[in-house]
Order: sequence, then structure tokens, then C-alpha cells
Amino acid sequence: MFVARGVRKVYHTGEVEVVALHGVDVALDAGELVVLLGPSGSGKSTLLNILGGLDVATSGQLSYKGWALDGAEENTLTLFRRNCVGFVFQFYNLIPSLTARENVALITGIANDPMPPEEALAMVGLQARMDHFPSQLSGGEQQRVAIARAIAKRPEVLLCDEPTGALDVTTGITVLEAIEQINRELGTLTVIITHNAVMAEMADRVLHLSDGRIVKERRNTLRRPASGLEW
Repeated sequence: MFVARGVRKVYHTGEVEVVALHGVDVALDAGELVVLLGPSGSGKSTLLNILGGLDVATSGQLSYKGWALDGAEENTLTLFRRNCVGFVFQFYNLIPSLTARENVALITGIANDPMPPEEALAMVGLQARMDHFPSQLSGGEQQRVAIARAIAKRPEVLLCDEPTGALDVTTGITVLEAIEQINRELGTLTVIITHNAVMAEMADRVLHLSDGRIVKERRNTLRRPASGLEW
């Protein structure tokens, strides 16, 4: 689905030049669950943001299903993000004054072929919590609302940036199980950023990043379910 060739990203702060990505080459396939593993500052989030159209590469080529994203205008990237990509971040970004159902409905109101908010929330096990406000939900439940919001538009790609970073181990496993279920049942290409090597065991493929480069790639012949991870 994605093909990146020589993707480079340079940030400028005054006269200081910071190279976040050094010519990354990668291809990501439909239905894969891919983990991006590496320390802080390795370029994981930069790569994810470029894949999702939240940022643009300084140079290099990036295509999605044969459609060139490098050099695309902002309105084109907006349509790409709206129609093709779901995002899950470390912090849930829910609107406090809206219920879980209403937070998800914000996305279904602008998507082309959305699933009902109730269906999306049921997929992450929140059938009984749909009409609760974020303040009435635990951290794990709020993150599952965020996942439901991301998948309600039936995206072909789900990009997750440290989705369990603010959660305890038990709650984090529950969230990973929800992401795993989406990947399996909807066939959504799923990319998860983490610095936790344990999470790599649930992936089809693990990409290790360091200093803005993919330094190692590993395929798991047998994925371990999230519930079976040994933290």
C-alpha cells in the first residue's frame, strides 16, 4: 500500500539543521500489523506522520496504492487523511463535553462510508459505555473510544503513536487487543510506534529505527496475541 524511497526529513530551527530521517526505504502491505521500534529521537513519529499525511518529506518519493503523496497539495493530503487513514495517539484527544458515542459521531459525520458509532464502539468492547462522558471513563476506555473514532470511517490504514504510553500494563494489553482485533477483522494495515520491545512480538513485521534510519527489519513467522505478551 505504501512505498517510500529515499524519504528524508530535515527540520530547521534558526540556523540549526536537524535531520530526522536519512533516506528511508520501506514498503508496507495491506493487512499487515507493523511495529516501529526504537528509542526517542530515532525518527519513528516523523516517519508515521509522513505516512499519514500530517507532515511532508523534505525529499524522496512516497506513494499510497500508486498515488504519489510526495509533493501533494494540502487539500489532497486532507482528503487522504479524511478518507484513508485513522490515527490513534498516546493522548486521547476526546472532547470532554461529548459522550463516547458523540465523540465517535464527529468522524462519522464527515466520512464517505462510515460505520455507525455504536458499531465502532462495540468493536472495542464499549457497548455499555456509549453514553458516558470521558470523565466517567478510565484511561483504557478513553483510549478505546479514540480507537473507535479512528476506525469508524473504515480506514484502510490505522496509525498508532505510542497508544499504550499513558496506560498501565493491564490496561495497555486491553487496548492492544482492540487494535489487534481491528487489524484482523477489518484487514486494516496497522502501524504501531513503540519503544517497548515486548510489543514487537504481536507484529507481522518489526522495523527497528535508529538515528533516522531503518537499521533492522524482522518478520515474525508466528504472531503472539497481545493477551499472551510477557511484560
